[in-house]
Amino acid sequence: MSLTVITGGGRGIGAATAVRLASDGHDLVLSYARDPDAADATARRVRDLGVTCRVVRADVSDADDVDALFDAAAELGQLTGLVNNAGSTLHLGDLADTPVEVVREVVDVNLTGAILVARRGVRDLVEGGAVVNVSSAAATLGSPHEYVHYAAAKAGVDVLTMGLAQEVAPRGIRVNGVAPGIVRTDIHAAAGDPDRLERVAPAVPMGRVGEPEEIAEAIAWLLGDGCPYATGATLRVAGGR
Repeated sequence: MSLTVITGGGRGIGAATAVRLASDGHDLVLSYARDPDAADATARRVRDLGVTCRVVRADVSDADDVDALFDAAAELGQLTGLVNNAGSTLHLGDLADTPVEVVREVVDVNLTGAILVARRGVRDLVEGGAVVNVSSAAATLGSPHEYVHYAAAKAGVDVLTMGLAQEVAPRGIRVNGVAPGIVRTDIHAAAGDPDRLERVAPAVPMGRVGEPEEIAEAIAWLLGDGCPYATGATLRVAGGR
């Protein structure tokens, strides 16, 4: 049996990954922070595919919430996979104009949260388990005039992937990352720029933005048995950027 935790599993890339993994027979535990209706809708889609799915509200930057999330997963069985996906940008603009409270929240969710989730996750994973950390192409592009704070946090996620992979390799656990480019999710509207997709698509070499399902395919591949010798790597899925 495969049992996978997906943080930020209610919407966007997390939801697409939930459906993709359910199609492979994974039982799932999905966390969400602010949108229970979306999380419940994703859970219904997953259960329609014949797997077990539990939904847990969790702030990934809160260690107690993270423990509660994994405790809920432990009630279903042994953990075999973790998709460390929760994230947000919250604001678009120059760093000098970004409120301090936004900087702190973005770093807390995208970096501190990812670290706390990975920390607990590798404690619970069985031998042969796998982690996929969802980073961003912003980690190497820097995202000037948009969200340097977010890019910096995601660069930290890439280092988390590399270092943690080496720590847990002797236990047979693989840790890899996926770095999406511009993807059609509501993260852009939530940051105050609902038209961003159309604005930036021409700058992508492939001439379009990505779809959540395309990122989910990469996550499923890294989480599965198709690349057993890959660990510590971050796969860029960004249309050439």
